[in-house]
Amino acid sequence: MTGQPDIVIVGAGIGGIYAIIRLRRLGFSVVGLESADEVGGVWYHNNYPGSRVDLESDTYCYFFDEELYRDWSWSERYAAQPEVLDYLKHVAERFDVYRSLQLGTRVVNARWQPATQRWLVETDRGPALEPRFLVMATGQLSRPRDPEFAGLHDFQGQWYQTAQWPKHDVNLKGKRVGVIGTGSSGVQTITAVAAEAGHLTVFQRTPNYSVPAQNRPPDGCRRRRLLSRFPHLWDDILSTGAGTFMPPPAGRAADFPVEEQYQLMQQRWDFGSQSMLGVFTDQLTDWTANELVSEFVRDKVRDTVRDPRLRGVLVPDSYPMGTKRLILDTGYYEVFGQENVELVNLRQDPLRRITTAGVETRDRHVDLDVIIFAIGFEAFTGALDDAGLTNDAGITPTSLWQQGPQTYLGLQTHGFPNLFFLSAPGSTSVLANLYVGNSYQVDWIGELLLHMRSNNRVQVQATPEAQVRWGGIQAAAAEHLIRRQVNNYMVRVNDDGSRVYIPYGGGLKSYVAHCAAETASGYRGFAFA
Repeated sequence: MTGQPDIVIVGAGIGGIYAIIRLRRLGFSVVGLESADEVGGVWYHNNYPGSRVDLESDTYCYFFDEELYRDWSWSERYAAQPEVLDYLKHVAERFDVYRSLQLGTRVVNARWQPATQRWLVETDRGPALEPRFLVMATGQLSRPRDPEFAGLHDFQGQWYQTAQWPKHDVNLKGKRVGVIGTGSSGVQTITAVAAEAGHLTVFQRTPNYSVPAQNRPPDGCRRRRLLSRFPHLWDDILSTGAGTFMPPPAGRAADFPVEEQYQLMQQRWDFGSQSMLGVFTDQLTDWTANELVSEFVRDKVRDTVRDPRLRGVLVPDSYPMGTKRLILDTGYYEVFGQENVELVNLRQDPLRRITTAGVETRDRHVDLDVIIFAIGFEAFTGALDDAGLTNDAGITPTSLWQQGPQTYLGLQTHGFPNLFFLSAPGSTSVLANLYVGNSYQVDWIGELLLHMRSNNRVQVQATPEAQVRWGGIQAAAAEHLIRRQVNNYMVRVNDDGSRVYIPYGGGLKSYVAHCAAETASGYRGFAFA
């Protein structure tokens, strides 16, 4: 249709920015839609105090342009949110992304039109668009959970969500602040706010495993080594398990004497990174090996927290380490030694309601001026549901995922022609560096679209057979993971007790091999029209 784009890309975070750059370079006309007033995705919205990355900055970035990689120098090993957002804005400006982007524009409906073989995309601003292809770069941890606490609207102080932090300065100095939630965002917020608040009350239900990031200025030797390998760096990083460079596991835990086990764990602790999850090759599949490392971390928490009562509450002992997100911190446990910081154990003293003046638990009332909610996201499906995606039968993709993800390679779902997902269920998604995972998927989609263009094809969708086959591969990859056996946001537990692991758990290198095999087969897992 004259004047309509080939492709609409929804979202201008890490994946959306690169998708505009890459697909435009391949000769497609592209329009990007972003509901926020600026690029950045989660790094635009999550500007709460203490927000920073938990992968090393020199790999948590783009690799598609050598000059870009050489020109940008990170100030910290683990960059803080303002620097990450500056980087994404710099990339958008440098590669003229804004020219193809409509900011402040939210998708409200997107319906497949079989008569025209195009998507009809309606927004809250301007006329509808009718692209041939629709790419959802909306992220998997982008729609915050609503703080559904009784009495919240009666609260006469101020309340905020970490995932939707205001763009104006929030003055917490000297105020009575409460933080509800102790996941990654909560830990970072608590650590930063403790230095500013007059009194900080932390409301904790489940203690989480957190290890020191060992943050510091970047390692110059490491940077020079990465730069020297840049022509091969992309292939190097695609051959890793998580899209980042970390020390490899030492071997099976049982193969080392006790003293050497401790030395290996201490080395990882001192190094500081997500590699604490990979001290041993069997750490995420063998309960005994996992408990060895889990108890090592618990002992470190016990050593740091001096108050015996607090120690008993803060030590994570209700689930194995690595079955939920491992947190990297910059002095989290130390803040509980400050006189202005108090911990409320919601397991023993449950939260009942928010009042006009603070938080009421079963046993007490805590007076507060400010409440901060760090309660997580509607993972995997929230942002897709918000966009109102439907096929010509009025079915949404996520309605087909009620018993677990139904995708092929995490890129498409049968019944939704010309619709592509980035970092969706069935891909490595949140288990790998999102710069690397998103960029690889965009490149792969681009090659598929070139194949279609050269063969005069205008419609593509995954076949049911390929989707079923991929579901079996996913299940096999996750079968022995301890994480699959423990309740967490990556596991769908069905009414019949069956458990489905939502992302692909076989690692990035394996995922890339599966995608490459699909390309080499001539895209036999897809049907074209």
